[in-house]
Amino acid sequence: MSSLKTGFPVLLGALIVLLAGCASHAPAPVEQRDSGSPVTSGKLVVATVAGAGEVRPGFYMVKKGDTLYSISLDQGQNYRDIAAWNNLDDPNKIQVGQQLRVNPPEGATPVAVTKPIAGPAPVEARSLGAPSANTDTLKKEPKGGKQPYSEQAWAQAQKPESAPAPVAEKPAEKLADKPVPVAVAPAAVGDDAVDWTWPATGKVSAGFVEGSNKGVDIPGKAGDPVHAAAAGKVTLVSNALRGYGNLVVIKHNTSYLSVYAHNSKILVKEGQSVTKGQKIAEVGSSDTDAPKLHFEIRRQGKPVDPAKYLPAR
Repeated sequence: MSSLKTGFPVLLGALIVLLAGCASHAPAPVEQRDSGSPVTSGKLVVATVAGAGEVRPGFYMVKKGDTLYSISLDQGQNYRDIAAWNNLDDPNKIQVGQQLRVNPPEGATPVAVTKPIAGPAPVEARSLGAPSANTDTLKKEPKGGKQPYSEQAWAQAQKPESAPAPVAEKPAEKLADKPVPVAVAPAAVGDDAVDWTWPATGKVSAGFVEGSNKGVDIPGKAGDPVHAAAAGKVTLVSNALRGYGNLVVIKHNTSYLSVYAHNSKILVKEGQSVTKGQKIAEVGSSDTDAPKLHFEIRRQGKPVDPAKYLPAR
């Protein structure tokens, strides 16, 4: 009896421990994944953004420090065109990572369709031949008209009329043997046909350096004239580009534009057509340490050495 009393507490304790162990082993939570629904985890969002960052052909991804003016200059386009192609109401509102169309949309520029020039219609050659012998349709008259009768005249009238001399038939000219005149269109003006001149009279103090100086620097006195280096249209008048000060950009054709920086006074407006040598600004020191003109020539937005285009002096 005493052994039963002493064993019961031990048995009860073991039972309590066993129940506690069963209660602690709760089932592990199951993560439910639905392959058909979109996953919105942070990693997948980042991957989606990275995928969207692939720049499409004809587009440019905005980077930190970019402005629409700097983008248009680097792409060789008018900032107004880029704004229109991207439906930008405010050119100052662009975001880092945004992709902007920097080439004209397809169909914006009409393409001239040339057609072959048709040659002249072939000429049909017809032989005159001998006159028809149908006397019903031909009226004949005595050869000499009415003459007084005489034996000589009677003898002459009895002679048969001689047939007219056959007309020599000229062979028809073959079109292949004769060149067909073709209207020659005027030669298209090439990019290198831009008639350049120096924009200022001073001597160059700093030349073009790839990746460093994008143009040439021409020192001068404040107020000295700045001339258009070639005929074209003003596409930008601004002071929003850091390092350029009061700036003028002229577009000369589909490939070339010129840049005039650090002006003290600008005498032209955007959209204005200018002629070669026309005064467009005055030398100044805006955004620089001394009066000078910083001049650039850009081909399709890429700076090139102006010394290779300007005439020797």
